[in-house]
Amino acid sequence: MREVKKTLAFMLRVAWREKPALFVSYLILFAGDTVAAMKNVLIPKLLLDELLLVTEGAPLSEHLRLIVLYAVLHVAIDALVRAANSVAERAKGEISQWFQEYCDMMIGEHAMKMDYEHTENPDALDQLNKAREGMSWYSGGVVGVLDCAYRIVLNVAVLSGVTTLIFTRCPLLLPIQAAALVVISWLTARCNEIETRSFIGLSKRNRIFDYIFFQLASFQYGKDIRLYDSSRMMGDMAKTQLDEMTDIWKGEANGQLRYRWGIDIANVVRDGVSYFYIGMLAVRRVISVGDFTMCVLSATQLYNSLQNIINSVMDMKKRCSYACQFVLFLEYPAAMRTGERSLADTGGGGHVITFRDVSFRYPRSEKYVLRHLNLTIRQGEHLSIVGLNGAGKTTFIKLLCRLYEVTEGEICIDGVNIMEYADEEYRKLFAVVFQDFRLFAFSLRENVAPGLEDVDEERLREVLTQTGLYEDAQKLPDGLDTVIYKSFEEKGVELSGGQQQKTAISRALYRDAPIVILDEPTAALDPVAEYEIYRQFHTLVGGKTAIYISHRLSSCRFCDHIAVFAEDTVKEYGTHDELVAHEGGIYAEMFRAQAQYYVD
Repeated sequence: MREVKKTLAFMLRVAWREKPALFVSYLILFAGDTVAAMKNVLIPKLLLDELLLVTEGAPLSEHLRLIVLYAVLHVAIDALVRAANSVAERAKGEISQWFQEYCDMMIGEHAMKMDYEHTENPDALDQLNKAREGMSWYSGGVVGVLDCAYRIVLNVAVLSGVTTLIFTRCPLLLPIQAAALVVISWLTARCNEIETRSFIGLSKRNRIFDYIFFQLASFQYGKDIRLYDSSRMMGDMAKTQLDEMTDIWKGEANGQLRYRWGIDIANVVRDGVSYFYIGMLAVRRVISVGDFTMCVLSATQLYNSLQNIINSVMDMKKRCSYACQFVLFLEYPAAMRTGERSLADTGGGGHVITFRDVSFRYPRSEKYVLRHLNLTIRQGEHLSIVGLNGAGKTTFIKLLCRLYEVTEGEICIDGVNIMEYADEEYRKLFAVVFQDFRLFAFSLRENVAPGLEDVDEERLREVLTQTGLYEDAQKLPDGLDTVIYKSFEEKGVELSGGQQQKTAISRALYRDAPIVILDEPTAALDPVAEYEIYRQFHTLVGGKTAIYISHRLSSCRFCDHIAVFAEDTVKEYGTHDELVAHEGGIYAEMFRAQAQYYVD
């Protein structure tokens, strides 16, 4: 019940805030459905009573007017209710589609804003998948949950009416219908429990299914699949996933089978006992033929209303258990602390960065990636961080950018722990180009200046010229408005590896942040080409604070200091000349091994 209350309250708040017209649709439906239900019970009785009076000898002229009136009323109510319901259902359908897109957008926005740590957390990824599925076909979204609440309110109203009619004519129908309903409700609840357990079991399977059948179908995997003949492996993995999902569905169907048989048997017994009881009342002339018809219809409506209430309650519980995954995702606990402190203006000269005895291990891991790291980066300093793969260089940048929180120690900006700064303002300090940088399937302009409503065209041209990308951009079909990739546009272009790197670097430069970081974005290039890019970027950065990450030494000659990462910490620190002169040092050995690429 806690899930139901939590989810229903959320849905009602969202619906009232975003689309109050939805409640107008429900009000129209309620009026029409209530009138139609009572009409179906009462008008047949009234018609039969009038017709029987005529057949028993009453003057036709005295009763014809009422017979016609009841018949016209029956048709008119049907026509009006259908017309009103059609308008309300159409409006409700449009609102339902709007809410589906709205909730998808909420999921997307929250996924982009939640702590980066969660993007590498299997539990968070499973919760994301549950949220998406729970708000789609499993729950029907906002309108799907509120439809259950509407059906409960409607059937309670109808139940009140038919109960009054039955109590005056055939009161024993009430316990007969209620007893049958208790049995059927219990059986239905067991079916719902089995279905809910299957949903939980399918969550991870669906995420894997989505990866195999949709993400691997992307053209970006085309070369690897063909060159390494991976299609058979993909097919086998797909078959395995389908088999496992089929087993879950089969288990659900088999588990529900005996309960569904029980529901059918209970319905047969209920109908038999009910009709026998009403028939005996009619035969003994306790009730009229019209009353008999009303009682039969009332019994059916009574049972349907009771069943609809119970089913709607159970359906709401089931739908809310699915939709609650969406609410829980929006409330997914933060992995990091954040403050509200503002960054002091230092006149654009950058900020002093200090790592104080920092140690770090990734969540769900016992192994430390960094231990007792101490390092200071001063304003305007150009620092080169080198080391072999796995030395913790990228982790160092993730900690500095506050993508993860340190396990021990602290990182300070201008002497203040970075956790005390407002998150959004703190991130504006950095312009980063990661090794695995991503470009978006949008225009080149939007890739260089993402999220900015007012683009400074002059500065944009200046940055693209500085990185050597402007001339290439002018040759594209639509210039800077050319869409990258063919994901959405047939005229989309595939940039070369070098052009993609220049685009990523242009994005970093255009951001004009006081601290610029290159985290091995050129690792796929040969050492000489890498050196040229670092040298050019060093010139473009100018007096900003700059950090260059590499396991090669391309950036070392023109940096103020070099930090050598090894054995989970900074093992050596100094200028290029100081470290090269250190006989037997890690940097000296690395430089000698790579010297052929950097000696003039």
